Amino acid sequence: MPEEKNKVDLSRRKFLRSSGYVAGGVVGGSILGSLLGGNIGTETEQTAPETGQQTEQQNFQQARMFFKRQKDFDVLSAATERIFPEDDNGPGAIQLAVPYFIDHQMASGYGNNEREYMQGPFYPGTDYQGYQTRLRRNEVFLQGVRALDQESQKQFDASFTEIEGDQQDEILTKFQNEEVKMKGVTSNTFFSLLRSATLAGVYSDPMYGGNNNMEGWKMKEYPGSIMSYINEIESEDFVEMDPQSLSNH
Repeated sequence: MPEEKNKVDLSRRKFLRSSGYVAGGVVGGSILGSLLGGNIGTETEQTAPETGQQTEQQNFQQARMFFKRQKDFDVLSAATERIFPEDDNGPGAIQLAVPYFIDHQMASGYGNNEREYMQGPFYPGTDYQGYQTRLRRNEVFLQGVRALDQESQKQFDASFTEIEGDQQDEILTKFQNEEVKMKGVTSNTFFSLLRSATLAGVYSDPMYGGNNNMEGWKMKEYPGSIMSYINEIESEDFVEMDPQSLSNH
C-alpha cells in the first residue's frame, strides 16, 4: 500500500516580512533575562464549575517587581508607547505589556548586571563600546524615567504622562541627542537601552512577560517557537502556521 503524503494547509499570509533585525537581533539578545513563567502576558479563560460560563482569569504576570512608584511606571509606559505606538498595524507597547516586561527585566540578573564586569576605571566610551557606566541597568532606567518627567516639567510645566505625544517625542529626542544631563550615564545610553528593551518586549516570547497574546508576532506573521518543521520542510508552497509560545510546549 503506497504511503500517503501528509497534507498541509496552504498559506493565507506571508512569513515574517522584513523581520531580519527583529528575529535575529533584538529577540536573540541578552536582554531576554532569566525570568520565566507560564502563559505570561496573556489573558486566560476558565469555566465556572457551577454556571458553565467562561470567566476571565487574572494575569498575575502583570504586576510590578522593580518600579515601586506608580508614577515612575506610568512614565516608563508612556515612553515605550511613543517608541512603539498603537496604529493600524496593531497594538502598541502598553497593550503588548512591554512596561511589565521591562519592569521584570530590571528586577532580574539583566537589570542587576549579574556576571558582568562592573569595576573601574570608568571612562567615557566610544560609540562602538556600548554600555560604559558604573550604574546598573535598573539604576539607569530608574534615573532615566525620572529625568524624563523632570525634563517635561522643566520644558512644558507638566508631567511626561500629561503632555501631548509630539511633546513626548520632543523630550525623547533630546535624550537621544544627549541634550539632557544625567549622573553617571549619558542620556543617549538610557534612550538606547529603553528603545532596545521596548523592541525586545514587543517581539520576545510571551514567557518573558511582553508580546501579549503573541500580538507582536502576529503583526510580523512570525510563527514563534515551532518544535518541528518535518511535515512542512519539503513543501514547495508557503505554509501558514499559528504562532506558538514556549509555554505551548
